[in-house]
This record gives sequence, structure tokens and C-alpha cells, in this order.
Amino acid sequence: MRILITNDDGIHAPGLGVLERIAQNLADEVVVVAPESDQSGVAHSLSLSDPLRLRKISGNHFAVKGTPTDCIIMGVRKIMLDNPPDLILSGVNRGQNVAEDVTYSGTIAGAMEGTLLGFPSIALSQCYAGENSFWECAEAHAAGLIEKIVAHGFPPGVLVNLNFPACPPDEVQGVSLTRQGRREQELMKIDARHDGRGNPYYWIAFERPRFIAGEGTDLEAVAQNRISVTPLRLDLTDEPGLAHFASVFG
Repeated sequence: MRILITNDDGIHAPGLGVLERIAQNLADEVVVVAPESDQSGVAHSLSLSDPLRLRKISGNHFAVKGTPTDCIIMGVRKIMLDNPPDLILSGVNRGQNVAEDVTYSGTIAGAMEGTLLGFPSIALSQCYAGENSFWECAEAHAAGLIEKIVAHGFPPGVLVNLNFPACPPDEVQGVSLTRQGRREQELMKIDARHDGRGNPYYWIAFERPRFIAGEGTDLEAVAQNRISVTPLRLDLTDEPGLAHFASVFG
């Protein structure tokens, strides 16, 4: 098996090393193509106005001055063109990618692009608490889950989103097949500041308010120290919405 891996935290991120070790337990060949720098929050963006700079670091390790989407395209259409991957893995992200996070996440986008290109693709994220990233949780449990998922196959146009809870491996309470959750309160705000010259500047900041996680959601699973497995569809069409607007547009 050949596996292509990427992330959105950058080529030197510790989670990428974790993912490479996970992939090495599953594959004969692992190719790493990751962003040159941190690309967190870039979602499924594609570089169209700037050239892609490709840097070979060593062996099967490459850095791309671009987004996770760019990295997957570069990996599939250039680096592995003659020997395409059997599986694409994206992560391991430092921090959960659940609920509305999936719309912003470059980690999810790497798996989305892999799915668009026709390859089985999985995104992996590790919840953290304070300074403890709990990388050992993902590293202990991911390979077995990936083997099960791959063995059962992927429906067309579907990727899988894995989130590992913020706890040691032996404290994981099981695995939950979940749906994408939704937080009940706004979490984004603008943090206004002033520089040394008195000019205003702004940070997009996030709050983590208390909320009730919906039953059966990814939010509920990780809160219960369970691994969340969420299938995500590329087709964003809302079927009830089609019925709702049918009388308007015929």
C-alpha cells in the first residue's frame, strides 16, 4: 500500500510526524507533502495567483509553499503521478475539527481534495487540553481504525473525519459513529488592539462558551473521551431545501 500524507500545521508540525509513524504501520511506502508553513484555517483554498514552490527535504518528504489542497494536488499530479497513492491521510491536527470547525479546517480540506481526486481519504485530529497535546492517543488508536475503515470501503464522494479525545490512550471510552455537531452559541469575536503608534489592528479571536452537545454528535463523543468517526459528504446539496424551493422555481 502507498499512502500520501499532508496536514495544515506545516511540514515541521509534531502531528505530521505522528501521522507518518501511523502510516508506516500500514503502508510499504509513505510520501509526505505538506505546507511550508502553518496553513490553519485556510479551508479548501487553492493557489491560483501564485506559483507553487516545491522543496524536497529528504527522501519522500516534500514541502510546498501553498495550502493543504495544493499539497494534495502536487502529490497526486506530480510527485506520485506514476505510482498514485492507495490512501490519503491528512493531519494529525493539533486540536479538534468538529462541528463548524470542518468548514474552516485545512486538515479536512486535504482529505476533501483527495476525495475529489478519487482517492480514499481520512482526516485526523487530536483534541488537546492546556499544554498537553495527547499525541499518544491518536498514535495508539489510529492505525486500527484506519484499517477497519479502508477494509469496508468508502461510499462515492465521502471522506472520513476522525477526532481523538484529550486523554491518554488507555482512558479512551470507545469509538462513536457520529454526525457533525453544531455549537449553540457564537464563538467568534473581534479582538481590537492598538500598536505602538496608536493605530488600531484586529485579531479574529475565539471563545469557548459552555454548550450542550447534541446527542450522537462529534462534540458529544470527544466530550465523553470517545473517538469520533464522522463521514462527510462532498455534495452539499440540501434535499429538504430542494423541496422547500420547488414551488418558487418550479
